[in-house]
Amino acid sequence: MQQNEAVPTDKAYALAQDQEDSLSHFRERFHFPEALKAKDSDEDVLYFCGNSLGLQPKSVKTALENELQKWSSFGVEGHFEEPLPWYSYHEAFKESVAKIAGALPHEVVVMNTLTVNLHLMMVSFYRPTPERYKIIIEKNAFPSDQYAVASQAKFHGFDPKDAVIEYTPREGEHTSRIEDLEAILAEQGDKVALILLGGVNFYTGQVFDLKRVTELGHEAGALVGFDLAHAAGNIELKLHDWQTDFAVWCSYKYLNSGPGGVACSFVHDKHANAPELPRFAGWWGNDPSTRFEMADTFYPQKGAAGWQLSNAPIMTMAPLRASLDIFDEATMPALRQKSVKLTGYLQALLDQIPGDHFEILTPREPSARGCQLSLRIKTASKKLQEQLAEKGIVCDVRDDVIRVAPTPLYNSFLDVWRFCQILQDIVS
Repeated sequence: MQQNEAVPTDKAYALAQDQEDSLSHFRERFHFPEALKAKDSDEDVLYFCGNSLGLQPKSVKTALENELQKWSSFGVEGHFEEPLPWYSYHEAFKESVAKIAGALPHEVVVMNTLTVNLHLMMVSFYRPTPERYKIIIEKNAFPSDQYAVASQAKFHGFDPKDAVIEYTPREGEHTSRIEDLEAILAEQGDKVALILLGGVNFYTGQVFDLKRVTELGHEAGALVGFDLAHAAGNIELKLHDWQTDFAVWCSYKYLNSGPGGVACSFVHDKHANAPELPRFAGWWGNDPSTRFEMADTFYPQKGAAGWQLSNAPIMTMAPLRASLDIFDEATMPALRQKSVKLTGYLQALLDQIPGDHFEILTPREPSARGCQLSLRIKTASKKLQEQLAEKGIVCDVRDDVIRVAPTPLYNSFLDVWRFCQILQDIVS
């Protein structure tokens, strides 16, 4: 639907949209939390929290049981037992993750957790000098990223108050303008070593122009990396074509790998075969052909896999493998197409709620947002989250801001319609 287009507010319209949705059958492949249903209701919980933790695919149980069975049956020999031998388990993700990241298969690897990977990437790609040492990060970035960049600057002997530049929205605005990043680089570009932004800001839901950000950073002589925790599985990415230097992301949000699930990293092909690039090394990043020779010298394998430290955590990877099978079938272009329509429907219904009870912080342009809308409730009480939960709604509430994320893999137009009906009752 078009921006600012009024849509019918009746239930029949939502049902008709679901009937036409070619992806609607994927909903049946996920568990909706039974314990969070509204009391005395047979309706599925309204789960709009995929931006914090995705729902569990029903295939996860079998995926885990298969690995447990392999362990019990083969012990250590499970490392070489088909299908999916543990020794090369991480390689099974390359094609699927590359599609989500817009990357070449050897540019991505599944390993560790998000902030661990961010630090590992910064070892290689934040190499400050006395003249060029500053890091640009967005205002209101996820705290873990703020901690990481500040600690890296401090580790290298710089004062984070000087070394870290916040890319900040203008006064009275909620989201950042690309012109203001251009202005920062025009003034301090020769001092900037790294730009690190979230692909989608976790708080406002703003999608940054990652292609343009990369171009601006490289023009200034800086390297560019992204935290894609809220972008992977949400928006279409083209990291290889954009020439992004590196990226990291978790997999437990839109990629549905479960709490604390294993993370992913991207290293651009231009850095793929650079053994001289500083890095923290571990034996699983070593050339597989010589890994078991237990040699003293580290020879990193080509590509992102050369940044691995340890062998694959199979039990946290198995749920991700189950989820990525669904993504392979659904495809990111189709999911993004539905997401634009589904989130547009949410915005259109919110616009038609009478009164001045909330404002939408997220950009209204579909290209500048993913599936999340952040609502600042002007008439909110301290019991808002409790009231939503009582009605069987699960979404993230931070003070007076509700982050609502209709996820195209498992949310429906009827879900959105029901949410808006309930929200209208609460805020009124």
